[in-house]
Amino acid sequence: MLMPKRTKYRKPHRISYEGKAKGNLTLQHGDYGLMATEGGWVNARQIEAARIAMTRYMKRGGKVVINIFPHLARTKKPLETRMGKGKGGVEEWVAVVKKGKIMFEISDVDETVAREALRLAAHKLCVTTKFVKRESGESDGN
Repeated sequence: MLMPKRTKYRKPHRISYEGKAKGNLTLQHGDYGLMATEGGWVNARQIEAARIAMTRYMKRGGKVVINIFPHLARTKKPLETRMGKGKGGVEEWVAVVKKGKIMFEISDVDETVAREALRLAAHKLCVTTKFVKRESGESDGN
């Protein structure tokens, strides 16, 4: 599962996913991508499930780039616990995804395979997405 190697503070405040993304608005590494059309918290299990769905459908052909990483710790207090006594323990790690962010990119496959692979990946995520592709006149991001 994806999670940070080390953090300075394990119990941060919640970061808002409202508004538009500031970075990763265009395709940088691949020819096709999956763009978020709404904001949300995508947890590490969902990212891994989407990655597995894409690579299995492509039969490990092509290249997959993941542009999101779960840096934010989500905490939860145990059930039937009284109020007080501090914040709960870390329950899961999430990535903050805002509207317009490209989460996954695929290259070295044709469009029909990429479209289906990204469709399968989108079903694993908790945010609505859309398929995007590189324009023919757009230069490479390197």
